[in-house]
Amino acid sequence: MDLKPSEVTAILRKEIEGFEAEAEQAKIGTVLQVGDGVARVFGLSDCMMSELLEFPHGVYGVALNLEEDNVGAVLLGDDTKVKEGDVVKSTGRIISVPTGKAMIGRVVNALGQAVDGRGAIDLPESEYRPIEGKAPSVTERQPVCEPMQTGIIAIDSMIPVGRGQRELIIGDRQTGKTALILDTILNQKETGGGDPENPEQVICIYVAIGQKQSTVKAVEKVLTEHGAMAYTCIVSAPASDPASMQYMAPYAGCAIGERFRDEGRHVVIFYDDLYKQAVAYRQVMLLLRRPPGREAFPGDVFNLHSRLLERAAKLSDQKGAGSLTAFPVIETQESDVSAYIPTNVISITDGQIFLEPGLFNAGVRPAVNVGISVSRVGGAAQIPIMKKVSGSLRLDLAQYRELAAFAQFGSDLDKATLDQLNRGERLVELLKQGQYTPFPAISQAMVIYAGTSGFLDQVPVTEVQRWRKEFLEFMADEHPEVETLIRESGLKFTDEVKEKIEEGIKAFNDRFLA
Repeated sequence: MDLKPSEVTAILRKEIEGFEAEAEQAKIGTVLQVGDGVARVFGLSDCMMSELLEFPHGVYGVALNLEEDNVGAVLLGDDTKVKEGDVVKSTGRIISVPTGKAMIGRVVNALGQAVDGRGAIDLPESEYRPIEGKAPSVTERQPVCEPMQTGIIAIDSMIPVGRGQRELIIGDRQTGKTALILDTILNQKETGGGDPENPEQVICIYVAIGQKQSTVKAVEKVLTEHGAMAYTCIVSAPASDPASMQYMAPYAGCAIGERFRDEGRHVVIFYDDLYKQAVAYRQVMLLLRRPPGREAFPGDVFNLHSRLLERAAKLSDQKGAGSLTAFPVIETQESDVSAYIPTNVISITDGQIFLEPGLFNAGVRPAVNVGISVSRVGGAAQIPIMKKVSGSLRLDLAQYRELAAFAQFGSDLDKATLDQLNRGERLVELLKQGQYTPFPAISQAMVIYAGTSGFLDQVPVTEVQRWRKEFLEFMADEHPEVETLIRESGLKFTDEVKEKIEEGIKAFNDRFLA
């Protein structure tokens, strides 16, 4: 092959003329060591805490340990793609997730990337928000005063939750924690008809940490079937995800919720569950060689949960009056609420709903133990009619439990004690509720009034559930004016309201007991 100098010169001249010198500046480092989802990087002297780092082959990491001569980073992907000596680029931004209306109705991972097979969520940089945020200060908040209706009679009557509150759901495995969450999500349809564009509609965010993928899919299926996915976002970090993703998922969900809260909307977020998050965090921290403390958890495991839950708040009117209500979930072992992580989260939250395996197995569902479940906001988060009718409910149930234990000895009981036992049995039956059947607040108030005022004393215990269902249908069909009257009275329990409810109950009982 003959090469002519003139041809070579012409090609070189053409290449030189078309050459554009573009200098690209990047802060880079080198991987010193990698393994178990953790990498040590040398050379990133200007690296920030929680900064996103770019590794080769599309793997990202987060800087968590800033040491004298190296940076400890957790990898958010496959660590087998990263090897010693690889070049690491600094991105210059704190780890962030996309936020806004595009997230509603989607299932995303801890980085806000869609995992539901319905296409990528393509949002500009301006829509991203750092996953770690500052909690609102005292002056930016206002006291919790609006009810967050769960649709569950036992909770709305005795353990009321307000918008902006943090209420812990705690119990052993298989006691109905996730079922309680699903009912609460379904009940939020009442607030704005399930339309996310309606400013009254409460937005729901469900964060699944360390769950089986089949469980997350089942949750999505139930929400879709009931039309609740339209105002819900699921953040999924399943058990198959790296520990780093499981540890960051709650913060990502919180950042998505805060965007709506700051726009004046009402948001409710469920962390299911924070014990698995603490275990994932322990794994990451031990791999980063942070010193272990009690139960091998790092010393800042309390701060891990407190800085997350402190972001739930009811904002002041100057800040738009939005709210973020948090329902963290903790799974206990053998109902031990005095273990390390449960006591931490109990001390951070504004009350807890304790679900008991004994009650669950006895057929009392939801299996809420009213004795040790509390809401530290209390009556401030209840509608006036509910506050009035449910005032004696907790006491009646407590006395019933005490008498029931005493009556087991088979001693002769006087009429007053027998009457109290009979009423207690009917109240327990009245508070039982099927799954995916949340009740509106006014319906709850009417049936509780019937129970606590003795109108159910003649109804056989086995018929109480049927009585409740048919009574509510009767009131809706034949006495709709009662609900209208309650709404017009400002949801108050006036003498007129009381009279109308009693008339309705008596008319229905004459038919039911005939």
